[in-house]
Amino acid sequence: MGERKVLNKYIPPDFDPSAIPRKKRPKDQQIVVRMMLPMSIRCNTCGNYLYKGTKFNCRKEDVEGEDYLGIRIFRFYFKCTACSNEMAMKTDPQNADYIMEAGGTRNFEPWRDKDKAKAEIKAEREAEEMGDAMKALENRTQDSKNEMDILAALDEMKALADRHSTVTD
Repeated sequence: MGERKVLNKYIPPDFDPSAIPRKKRPKDQQIVVRMMLPMSIRCNTCGNYLYKGTKFNCRKEDVEGEDYLGIRIFRFYFKCTACSNEMAMKTDPQNADYIMEAGGTRNFEPWRDKDKAKAEIKAEREAEEMGDAMKALENRTQDSKNEMDILAALDEMKALADRHSTVTD
C-alpha cells in the first residue's frame, strides 16, 4: 500500500529523457476547455437566453492570421442549452472583451455605452486641447473650480451631519 504513495520515483543513471517520443499536434487543433460565459447571450435560432456565468464545454482554437500587439486571439465554439445551435465568439484583447461571431447576439449592456461615451468625450477634449494652449488652460481652470465646488459641498454636508448628531445626542 505504501509504495503507491511515493512522491519520488527511481530514475536509472542511464535514463535519457530526449529518447521519449513526443506526440506531434497540428497547429490548428481545437482543444476542449470548460469555461463560463463572460456575457449574456441570446440564441439566434430558438431565442433562449444564456446568462453570464453559465458553464460550457467549449472548443477553443487559435484564430489564424489575427493577433493584437503579439497577443493571440482565440475563438470559442459552444452550443445552446435548448436547441444545440452552435455559437462562436472570439477574444478582443484591444478592448479586453469578447465578440460574438455567429449563432447568437450579445445582450445590451448600458454600462458599455456609458463607458464608450466617456471615452469619446475625453478623446474630443484632448484633441481640442492639442493645438490650443488657452483652451487647455481654460479646461484645467474649469476642472479645479468643479473640484473646489465639490469639496465645498462635501464640507457643508459634513457640518450639517455634525449639527444633527449633536441634536440627537
